[in-house]
Amino acid sequence: MTYTLENELCRVQVQTHGAELSSFVRKDLDNLEYIWEADPAVWGRHAPVLFPIVGRLPQDTYQHQDQAYQLPQHGFARDQEFRLVRQTAAELVLELQASEATRAVFPFGFSLQISYRLAGSQLTISWDVRNVDTTELLFSIGAHPAFRCPLLPGETFQDYEFVFDHPVSFERYLLDGGLLTGQTEPVMEQQTTLPLSYDLFAQDALVLKHFDFTHITLRSRQSGRAVRVRFDGFPYLGLWTKGPGAPFVCIEPWHGIAGSVGAPVELADKEGILALEPGQQFSTSYSITVE
Repeated sequence: MTYTLENELCRVQVQTHGAELSSFVRKDLDNLEYIWEADPAVWGRHAPVLFPIVGRLPQDTYQHQDQAYQLPQHGFARDQEFRLVRQTAAELVLELQASEATRAVFPFGFSLQISYRLAGSQLTISWDVRNVDTTELLFSIGAHPAFRCPLLPGETFQDYEFVFDHPVSFERYLLDGGLLTGQTEPVMEQQTTLPLSYDLFAQDALVLKHFDFTHITLRSRQSGRAVRVRFDGFPYLGLWTKGPGAPFVCIEPWHGIAGSVGAPVELADKEGILALEPGQQFSTSYSITVE
């Protein structure tokens, strides 16, 4: 099922399947759509929620209390049906709870509530993860929104750039088969813009840690149309597109990160894992503004 939030500027659609944002339209700009259409011939998702892991595990496997469990890349939430908790004109709240099926691959009790709040041209997405079990909950969570790029006819992918609010320097953490290799490569040195090219993503996603900026703007140098993603307090970030010719790019704030090359490890020892004691709740949010 699909729910809609709408105001005088924008219209947002969210699916109960995966609690996935599927449309973000700027009505006053000729109904310009900012979210990737999820064409299965290219990449069949719009903006999946990554839970209870972010990225891939070695052999898609982790250990917990002397047992081995398997989870696919980015976990299972993106393929689960969420239930409606609340809907108003400006807010939508959806929830996923642990089930027999989830416990078979992830032996924890949890409640994951995802809220969407629309104000003007800004959409705020909030996550509330609660431990409803009697033992510690171990998890990661991340965002994976895909934005149309180019946004307008006559533009190309290479007409776009990532814009930062101050000169930044960072390196990427390299991947092999979706797993961290331990190697890094410099990307930017005291610059405010990063021009897009498919070569930039030839070695998979740009995976960032230890960055000192709180938002990225994807902007067209031709039309000036832009989308800004703000992610205060997120320790990891991914930037990705599917490959040469794919007309979208993802800006992915994460509380978690892919596993490292090698054998499966204890979930508690994996980088980026969050721990909640019984009854505790983890809450965070990020926002998308369309311009």
